[in-house]
Amino acid sequence: MSATSTTSTATTGSVPAPAPAPAAAKEPDPEPTARQKRLALGVIATGMLMIILDGSIVTVAMPAIQQDLNFTSAGLSWVVNAYLIAFGSLLLLAGRLGDLMGRKRMFLAGTAVFTLASVLAGLAADPATLIAARFLQGVGGAMSSAVSLGILVTLFKEPAERAKAIAVFSFTGAAGASLGQVLGGVLTDALNWHWIFFINLPIGLAALLLAVPALPADRGLGIRAGADVTGALLVTAGLMAGIYSVVKVEEHGWLSTHTLAFGAASALLLTAFVIRQARARTPLLPLRMFRSRSVTGANAVQLLMVAALFAFQVLVALYLQNVRGYGASATGLAMLPAAVAIGAVSLGVSARLNARFGERNVLLAGLLLLLAMLALLARVPVHSSYALDLLPVMLLAAGFGLALPALTTLGMSGAREDDAGLASGLFNTTQQIGGALGVAVLSTLAASRTERTLTEGGTRAEALTSGYHLAFTVGAALLAAALVVTLTVLRPARQAPAP
Repeated sequence: MSATSTTSTATTGSVPAPAPAPAAAKEPDPEPTARQKRLALGVIATGMLMIILDGSIVTVAMPAIQQDLNFTSAGLSWVVNAYLIAFGSLLLLAGRLGDLMGRKRMFLAGTAVFTLASVLAGLAADPATLIAARFLQGVGGAMSSAVSLGILVTLFKEPAERAKAIAVFSFTGAAGASLGQVLGGVLTDALNWHWIFFINLPIGLAALLLAVPALPADRGLGIRAGADVTGALLVTAGLMAGIYSVVKVEEHGWLSTHTLAFGAASALLLTAFVIRQARARTPLLPLRMFRSRSVTGANAVQLLMVAALFAFQVLVALYLQNVRGYGASATGLAMLPAAVAIGAVSLGVSARLNARFGERNVLLAGLLLLLAMLALLARVPVHSSYALDLLPVMLLAAGFGLALPALTTLGMSGAREDDAGLASGLFNTTQQIGGALGVAVLSTLAASRTERTLTEGGTRAEALTSGYHLAFTVGAALLAAALVVTLTVLRPARQAPAP
């Protein structure tokens, strides 16, 4: 090691003063052990499970919440919308702040905010308190989930162990959504709707207590490395306006003044954000990230895939309840095989398949299975048999267990270590936007087809089924577009010829 130092000569004598000892080099942090890595993965998965469960568990309890707190029909939608707007619009900012201030700090702060907001939601005695608590839950959820993938990819550096960690993370997200419906129905029926929020308290406290020793400490780059306040305001306001316009489409319509005005405002704000990032000295979102075909292609594929599959989860539940007459608990149990299939594939074989065949090929296989699933749903009859018509659909959902881990690996592969939180926030942002767009578009299409079929003299069950058929057909078209993007954008890199 070489170092430069200056020596001084004493002014009162001829003997030179001793040279200062060289500064000791800072020793690198010790590499975490396998046990520490597993514990950290468990903490991150637990925090993510809590957030994902909360997103789906609320939908089952909505009728009970409306009756107990005297929500209007329009006001009830804000129990979901307040969470979605805060969560989706803050992910990108939270991910970058995690890189700057430390991803561990951001995860701990987000988990604490989410847990406290859950208690406030459980104690809510009026609509305003519940909506405010849901907004705070969205803020906390964005803070913790935005950096989760960033922590994983910097902690698990070896490709094989990273693939396994991402498989566990993907399973948590995919299966948690399905399990939330089962748990929501059970808690609401056995106790009351307040407990769908109170259940987050022990989970959140356990995650916080374990996260302090388990997660690797990181100081971050420092705020000055990317303190683009103007860019942060532009992107947050733009995403809020865009998500708000989408979640209110069912109420106002696609061509209404409300939707067009907020959509135009969102487009202008996000365009200004992109221009700002191209010119800023310390951009919030360095545009160089999009030079990576893996990052750009994976986010585009995820937008299309999640748009189709989030709507699948909502519309299948509506079909089971409104057409087949299932209750809340029965609906959750009917969809449970999908969660089991996703878990078995993502935890059991996805990492090995990615290592052997490559993430792109595994992603293609998963998308094909999901395309077949929606094609079957587009033909499901009014008087369906669960064993013959619906169980095969639930089992084909295993394609999500193949697609999501492969897509996550591709989406994070082009990120540098100091951008890992930002890449994680970006990946989660496209996921939320895709989900919001998918539900808005496909639900609106289903409602329009249902209304037209009713005016033509069809029964209510026939009209609803016809609407769901159209939605599932459009969802299949979105997956077909995701296949095209995978084939054209996510092409494997050409290898240089051997000398």
